[in-house]
Amino acid sequence: MIYLVTGGSGFIGSHLIEKLLRNGHSVINIDNFDDFYDYQIKIKNTLESIGVNPDFELSGKETDIRHLISLSSSEKYTLYYQDIRDKKGLESIFKNHHIDMVIHLAALAGVRPSIERPLEYEEVNVRGSMNLWELCRDFNIKKFICASSSSVYGNNEKIPFSETDNVDHPISPYAATKKSGEILGHVYHELYHIDMIQLRFFTVYGPRQRPDLAIHKFTSLISDGREIPFYGNGNTARDYTYIDDIIDGIVKSIVYLENHSGVYEILNLGENQVVTLNEMVTAIEEALGMAAIKKILPMQPGDVTKTNADITKAKALIGYQPGTDFQNGIKKFVEWFLRKRH
Repeated sequence: MIYLVTGGSGFIGSHLIEKLLRNGHSVINIDNFDDFYDYQIKIKNTLESIGVNPDFELSGKETDIRHLISLSSSEKYTLYYQDIRDKKGLESIFKNHHIDMVIHLAALAGVRPSIERPLEYEEVNVRGSMNLWELCRDFNIKKFICASSSSVYGNNEKIPFSETDNVDHPISPYAATKKSGEILGHVYHELYHIDMIQLRFFTVYGPRQRPDLAIHKFTSLISDGREIPFYGNGNTARDYTYIDDIIDGIVKSIVYLENHSGVYEILNLGENQVVTLNEMVTAIEEALGMAAIKKILPMQPGDVTKTNADITKAKALIGYQPGTDFQNGIKKFVEWFLRKRH
């Protein structure tokens, strides 16, 4: 099979590509190496995902990415330096390849930054997604997996969150763009018979996690003996999902789509295990053998108080079964973090 993966040099995307290549498939990776965080991290992700670890001399973003493209090209893997907002650029890629399925992970991520840059989030997360659906229509590609987010639930009072819950009250632009993607995706399914699964990811963590996300950020600050920003009283809670379980859920979604037609489904991918901010910090402290220095701050606008995934539907439909509890996941992450530092 030939899969087009958007955002394939990011955290989740690089792990997915690594898995797909290991399973013998061909992959087209589209990534724009956005300045949301250091592009060099995405270069490392890309090299790791394709199993290449050469000495990579850095000399500037454009040159480095061109070098990466030439270095990574193979019969089974093609990397494109491409923004999903550029429909003409995307079209040339679709023309050059036979594509069996699109797995759309690219997005501007983050609740708090979306409050500062709402129009840019709309451009990437809504218009960028529509560009891909338009091209799937034009090139008769009928299988599509899209990354949604647990943020669409907002401050849902019903726990755990189920796919049948009302999600008409997002509390950040990021969440609103993800909800929009689900709705627009259904339009393309209905009008053009594109089989589609929308995956609501619940707070993914693990090796290669973005450095701005809480677990990675806290681990780095605690290990350096610096203060961590601690919002609220520590009772906010998340359903943290280990990267291996997310990849397993995506792969099982791929298999389901390949074997079924007339599909439009929304699925929660979480651990179904709620961890408070206090518990998360304690787990990192124990794994590092160091105490955190907390800088107590007020709750931030757009932050939800609790997330918890009801994964009954994902278990029944695709056989999703998360296998990494939080304590073991944190130990694995910290081991990776310490190896990376040395």
